[in-house]
Amino acid sequence: MEQKNHRTGLTDAQVLESRKKYGENILTPPEKEPLWKLFLEKFEDPIIRILLIAAFLSLGIAIVEHITKGVGHYSETIGIFCAIFLATGVAFWFELDANKKFDVLNQVNDDDLVMVIRNNNVCQVSKRDVVVGDTVLLEIGNEVPADGELVEAVTMQMDESCLTGEPSIDKTIDPKEFEDGVTYPSNYVLRGTKVINGHGAMVVAKVGDATEFGQVAEKSAEMVEGQTPLNRQLDSLAKFIGVVGMVLAALTFTVLFVKDIFFNESPDAPQYSLGQLGLVGAVIIGAVIALSKVWMPILYDAFELMGKDKEIPDSVENGGWFKWLGFGVLAFIVLAVIGYAFGVNPLEPTSWVSLDTAGHILQYFMVAVTLVVVAVPEGLPMSVTLSLALSMRRMLKANNLVRKMHACETMGATTVICTDKTGTLTQNQMQVSYTNFYSLHDQKLGDNEISKMIVEHIATNSTAFLDYSDPAKAKALGNPTEGALLLWLHSNNINYLDERESTKIVEQLPFSTERKYMATIVESNTSAKSRKIMYIKGAPEIVLGKCSVVETENGSVPVSELREQIEEQLLQYQNQAMRTLGFAYKIADDSTSIDAHDKDFIFQGITAISDPVRADVPAAVTECLQACIGVKIVTGDTYATAREIGRQIGIWKDGEDSDLNIITGPDFEALSDQEALNRIKGLKIMCRARPSDKQRLVSLLKQSGEIVAVTGDGTNDAPALNHADVGLSMGSGTSVAKEASDITLLDDSFSSIAVAVMWGRSLYQNIQRFILFQLTINVAALLLVFLGSIFGHELPLTVTQMLWVNLIMDTFAAGALASLPPNPNVMNEKPRKNTDFIITPPMRSKILFVGLVFVGILMAMLFYFNVQANLDTFFDYIDAENRYAYFLSYFFTVFVLLQFWNMFNAKAFQTGKSAFAGMNDSFGFIIVAGIILAGQVLIVTFGGDVFRTVPLLIKDWGIIIGATSFVLWIGELFRLFQKK
Repeated sequence: MEQKNHRTGLTDAQVLESRKKYGENILTPPEKEPLWKLFLEKFEDPIIRILLIAAFLSLGIAIVEHITKGVGHYSETIGIFCAIFLATGVAFWFELDANKKFDVLNQVNDDDLVMVIRNNNVCQVSKRDVVVGDTVLLEIGNEVPADGELVEAVTMQMDESCLTGEPSIDKTIDPKEFEDGVTYPSNYVLRGTKVINGHGAMVVAKVGDATEFGQVAEKSAEMVEGQTPLNRQLDSLAKFIGVVGMVLAALTFTVLFVKDIFFNESPDAPQYSLGQLGLVGAVIIGAVIALSKVWMPILYDAFELMGKDKEIPDSVENGGWFKWLGFGVLAFIVLAVIGYAFGVNPLEPTSWVSLDTAGHILQYFMVAVTLVVVAVPEGLPMSVTLSLALSMRRMLKANNLVRKMHACETMGATTVICTDKTGTLTQNQMQVSYTNFYSLHDQKLGDNEISKMIVEHIATNSTAFLDYSDPAKAKALGNPTEGALLLWLHSNNINYLDERESTKIVEQLPFSTERKYMATIVESNTSAKSRKIMYIKGAPEIVLGKCSVVETENGSVPVSELREQIEEQLLQYQNQAMRTLGFAYKIADDSTSIDAHDKDFIFQGITAISDPVRADVPAAVTECLQACIGVKIVTGDTYATAREIGRQIGIWKDGEDSDLNIITGPDFEALSDQEALNRIKGLKIMCRARPSDKQRLVSLLKQSGEIVAVTGDGTNDAPALNHADVGLSMGSGTSVAKEASDITLLDDSFSSIAVAVMWGRSLYQNIQRFILFQLTINVAALLLVFLGSIFGHELPLTVTQMLWVNLIMDTFAAGALASLPPNPNVMNEKPRKNTDFIITPPMRSKILFVGLVFVGILMAMLFYFNVQANLDTFFDYIDAENRYAYFLSYFFTVFVLLQFWNMFNAKAFQTGKSAFAGMNDSFGFIIVAGIILAGQVLIVTFGGDVFRTVPLLIKDWGIIIGATSFVLWIGELFRLFQKK
């Protein structure tokens, strides 16, 4: 590299000036969210938000009770807050733990040393200290520290796979040799790429964030708005629950109020004047206006659920709570003034209803709010969190490091996978696919002279090396094509290094893009008599043009006789997007030197080299296609290579697919958004794609309603990974790609994606099973409270009993249903639609039918045992004064055991199998079921006044367990007949 002597490089002063002007050569790390913000994000879950409202309403009721009665029941409030903090705390802890593992995996070192010329001297500086204007010297194995223009390039080849997917690109400073259609200019090198052949020098043009690598990293760190599919569905569920709870609450309050004020048939019932009723009405209207920020959003949620989107008035959405409280007070004052004009003086006590009546009205309001609290499924956030957390841990065992908890489930909703080629579908290591050495019998190396010459040729006429650090897998260093040949020797149990070191190299001419071949003269050891041999390998058409004969098993044959056959083989390999090499040799004498014009070589044969598809990929792709998930290849590679890989993995069908199913990045960029939207529906492959093309494709797919997963290992994949619904990076990929992703595939295996989809779909089913289970409880509890209040019964379930049913038992059930193993059969189903409601029609039918049956049974028990004679008859073995208390414990246990057996039905939902199927793999479910049953026994036996329970006799436990188990046996019969 003589020209280096003429470069003086920058002076120290120029270095400082450049650094001041253009900055340091470091990438700004993505901003880490503070822990407090990461924790608060967990409260954005829609069910958590509605739980918070219920908690504060419950707290308000407890405070009012404390003021009016001297005793406040805070246990429900405490329980709901515990549920909230338990769910958010578990989610926060698991994500924090995953992020710590990821940070260890993704460490980046900016202190690597590079050679630069400064002050007319070659020296080493750390990568971060490189500045714009620096002259950097590049040798084989070097990683380019910044973007810049080549000022010298000698037989230079670059691995640009991290940015374009291309593992080998020729670089030159000769404009005549610039290639058309390449992603980046032939005389330009970029940060993060590697020198795999030759050497050169570059002048730095961009550093740090300004480099192409930095720009891509910046795009990968952009905040992408949007909810996950599960959050959207839970949001709809929360709105639905809010609407149902509010309607029932309003209806209950209205019925109780009207019944007490207008239809109270008690002889002691007071009579109210119009003025008194008017002031009560004014108070209620004022309260309704003051609470507008509570009920108005729910009203508009009802419109949305009915498909009639309406904008919430800005005054409600953005108005403060005190503002609306003031409006409520003002409304009451206006109505009171109007009443005063008609002779009703609000300042006179006689103008108001009695304190007892006011207390009843407040009690009705608290019953209404209790209905809202009961409507909220407290265990749902815990179920979702536990399901996601358990999936995170189990997926890690399957080599899926999940960084963001939601990604577990979102994978199950995926409808399209956009996958990179190099390193994802392929091994990112060139290998010999076919050999055609025409003198080699069955293409098997032996101990004869022909085999020895082929081995010597490959071992010595090469600049590549093999890394044996991993005994299980040798790795090629240097030119990937030459490395593939060495790996072929390795697969034949031949150590190339022994051959290379035992053979004296006389002269060597490196490969160049101008010559398209490499030549080496050696003192050969292949025969008994020492001799010189000149080996050449390179582009087959060039090498064959230098040959007069072809060496075959039957001796030498003129090239003209076999040319057509050789060219046909080459065309066949090239049509499969393989790289081909030709091999030739000639015996040399002492005066022989390497001459480009020689025409008397002996042609040995050809090899076809490719980056092979990973062994597990075709089966994994087939599994995804069977699961109705589209697979699209997005790569920076050539048209022919991308199409051939598509054919090998099974997404490209010759004869069926056409040019409409494949497009280049520049052609895609030229399309308008509408044209692109129409094109992507049938698109299977995008080649010559740049990072912006991948990102645009992902955005348009999402715009068309698809749930998009993106896989990739290179920096060029990072923007698309970030903008996808789920980004999946490879464990061996670049730090930028991993930082932008949600899941890292530690084994770099595409089959892990299919496993992630199976987990996601199974997880969603588990969440649906829990919703089925808990909403059945909530429907039963809601109707019991509602009907019990209307028909004048004492609340059949106390607050603490509801706490056990709605929180403790449901939380355990969440653990039981969340721990169910994944169901492989989900891969035979279609992905759910993005707009689907989480409660499907079969779920709705089961919830309403089972819930109403339970309410019918329980209400019948209440009416039957409300008659003392029936109590005396049925519980004649219990002391007369304790029979009603005993019945309430009996009733509470029946309610819980009905739900307990229904949990087994929920386990079997959507499986088409018995609830007992797969119990061997559901150890967690069995344990939790045992805990719930044991917990109910303990609470009834030792709960006392806290749970309003008395111990039940063993006989009654047997009756209750046996009688309530009909829920499971009827479910089993239904499932049996459904099979038939």
